[in-house]
Amino acid sequence: MLDSPGAPYDGPVTEDVLHTPEACDSALARAFGFLGKRWNGLIIGVLAGGPSTFTGLRRAVGGISDSVLSDRLTELAAAGLVRRAVDDGPPVAVSYQLTDAGTALTPVLEQLTTWAQQSLPERDCSAVD
Repeated sequence: MLDSPGAPYDGPVTEDVLHTPEACDSALARAFGFLGKRWNGLIIGVLAGGPSTFTGLRRAVGGISDSVLSDRLTELAAAGLVRRAVDDGPPVAVSYQLTDAGTALTPVLEQLTTWAQQSLPERDCSAVD
């Protein structure tokens, strides 16, 4: 237990330390910072249905530009959530699919979707904030 709120912990790292509110808040903030970035959650949601091409993703995630989709796929791949696969063809084909880490997010996104359907008012998803 910390002596005072916000005081740094300088004791040994134990299982209890890994589950402090500060550590959990930090992890949650990182997760929402990444998944809350516009389009990331939707792209992962589309890929949860199986591999897709760039064009298939663009169609499924309405309103996203090619450059933003490309940037988001690069970020998701760098985070280890999406894998880019190239089939040498002919013709050359590129597809995207979730990695094991990306697939692990699927139940969480499904629960978040259920919560949003039950708890948040509906709005036009194509509206820009």
